[in-house]
Amino acid sequence: QVQLVESGGGLVQPGGSLRLSCAASGSFFRNYTMNWHRQAPGKQRELVARIFSGGTTNYADSVKGRFTISRDNAKNMVYLQMNSLKPEDTAVYFCNGGYNGDYWGQGTQVTVSS
Repeated sequence: QVQLVESGGGLVQPGGSLRLSCAASGSFFRNYTMNWHRQAPGKQRELVARIFSGGTTNYADSVKGRFTISRDNAKNMVYLQMNSLKPEDTAVYFCNGGYNGDYWGQGTQVTVSS
């Protein structure tokens, strides 16, 4: 069983930055595609960013140029650097991954407000 634990959320002003971290257990992390999703109140969960085992990345149009996903396979970590944050980025952010996207973290709250 793989466990994913997110950290780094919080309250930030518009235009600010946050870095989310996701720590993964298990021996096969380097083989997994890893994702960050988010869910705002009253909205469906959406995919924000994806990083494949080889390092290729994909982003939702709403975050392109502002967010960067990265991974450190030696540490079993995946990160989401979020810059130029907007109020509409407010959501619970979830780390997700595995061979079939089987594993989810508990989520970390990000609130962008002045």
